[in-house]
Amino acid sequence: MTLKCINPADLPPQQTYTHVVVATGSKLVFIAGQEPEDIHGQLVGRGDLAAQARQVYANLGRALAAAGARPDQVARITIYVVNYERDTCLPIIEAARTALFGAHKPADVVLGVTALSPGYLIEVDAIAVLD
Repeated sequence: MTLKCINPADLPPQQTYTHVVVATGSKLVFIAGQEPEDIHGQLVGRGDLAAQARQVYANLGRALAAAGARPDQVARITIYVVNYERDTCLPIIEAARTALFGAHKPADVVLGVTALSPGYLIEVDAIAVLD
């Protein structure tokens, strides 16, 4: 296994991410920020965070596959969300995230931002480690 996920007992318990991910492997894969665009570069789900999150994570899955990586090899993601409000946004984002990662919980950072590309509400990048 290239990733060891650790949630120390003396840190708050987490359901959606892992506090510490120890990665061992010989190949790093860096995935650029994936935006809520279809194959033609058109925005999907204008004004709809759920639709955009589903598209972003689907795009992330395709980018990983193109590199020969699987979702369970992702060590860290960064999630950028326009006008982020934790209680409102996080459940929506987590539903889309779980569709890609299942039970795997990479380390993450969620950043509230003022703006992305016009109409875009979410963007996610990733780092994966392969054997």
